[in-house]
Amino acid sequence: MDWLTQLLAPDGKFLGITWHPWKVVGWMGNVLFSSRFFVQWWATEKHQRVVVPTAFWWLSLGGSGCLLAYALFYRRDSVFIFAYLFTWIPYIRNLIIGHRAKKALRECAGCGLACTPTAKFCSECGVKLGLS
Repeated sequence: MDWLTQLLAPDGKFLGITWHPWKVVGWMGNVLFSSRFFVQWWATEKHQRVVVPTAFWWLSLGGSGCLLAYALFYRRDSVFIFAYLFTWIPYIRNLIIGHRAKKALRECAGCGLACTPTAKFCSECGVKLGLS
C-alpha cells in the first residue's frame, strides 16, 4: 500500500492536503452538506415548484454531524464547534414532521393517490374520500 501512497502523494500530500482519518471525516461532512444543494435543486426542477425532499434533511444531519465530530475531536475550535452544535435540532424536527405528514396521508380508493388528511375528494380522479 505504501507504493500507492508514493504514486498518488509522493510528498505525503494529495491535492496539497495531508490526509488522515479526521480529514476524511471533515471532507465527508463537506461533501454531504454541499450535496444538499443538488438534491433540493433536482427535486424543485422535477416538481416545478419549490420542494425540500427528505434526503435534504438527512444530508444536512449527516454533513453537520461529520463536521461537528471533526470540529470537536480534531480541530477543537470553539467557533467551529458552536457553528454545528445545534444544527441537528431543526434537521431532526423536520424529519419528524415529514414522517408524520406522510403517515397522515389517505390513499384514494379510486386511483391510489396519496391525499392530504383534510381532503374530501381526490384531486386526481375526484372520488370522494372515506373517513379516516
